[in-house]
Amino acid sequence: MTASLATSVYTDVMRTTSQDDVCEVTCLHPEAVQLARTHQPEDVCIEDAAAFLKLMADPTRLRILSALKTTELCVCDLAAVVGISESAVSHQLRLLRTGRIVTFRKEGRIAYYRLLDHHVTTTIRNALDHATE
Repeated sequence: MTASLATSVYTDVMRTTSQDDVCEVTCLHPEAVQLARTHQPEDVCIEDAAAFLKLMADPTRLRILSALKTTELCVCDLAAVVGISESAVSHQLRLLRTGRIVTFRKEGRIAYYRLLDHHVTTTIRNALDHATE
C-alpha cells in the first residue's frame, strides 16, 4: 500500500465512530511502540501543556483570547467585546496572565493586554479554524 493510500485509509478509519475504529485482534507493534515512547515529552512538559490547554478551554477565556488575537485591548474594551463585566474580565485575565498566556503593559492608569507570544496566537487560530471545518 502506498504511503498516501495508507494515510487516506487511516484518516477514514479514524473518522468513524463505531466498532470499526478498534482492532479486531490484540496485537503489538514493538517498533512503533518504541518509536512513540522515545518521542514522548517529559512528564512536566505534558502537565504544563495540559494546564495551558485547560486555560484556553473555557468559552469566556477563549472569547477574550480571540479578541486579543486581533489587537491589544484594555479591560474596558475587552468587557465590551466579550459582553461581561470588567470585574469578570479582570478575573479571567489574572488566570491567563498567571498561566503565561497573556501579558500587559501599563499606559498611565490603563492596562493594555495582548497575547504572550506566537505560540498562543497559533494555538487559538488552529482551534478556531478546526472548529469551523
